[in-house]
Amino acid sequence: MHDLHLADKMLKQILDFAAKNNLKKITSVKIKVGDILEHNELINSENLAFNLVMRAKSTLADGAEFKIEKINRQGEYIIEEIEGE
Repeated sequence: MHDLHLADKMLKQILDFAAKNNLKKITSVKIKVGDILEHNELINSENLAFNLVMRAKSTLADGAEFKIEKINRQGEYIIEEIEGE
């Protein structure tokens, strides 16, 4: 459930980027995720990717590939690259 909150936050940033850069479709997103605690639970990368895919439905990111890489940073994530057309 906590992964869903973070997915919503990330998706908003991704869609804001798309709007600012006049993208009509987002095809791929690369995200680096450190150890993030939400309500004393560690965010799970696989659950996060699943929630991003589900939340992206009916948006410019519908069908996008979300590539998530674990990094050794506490409480941090980086949206490294957004590709689209």
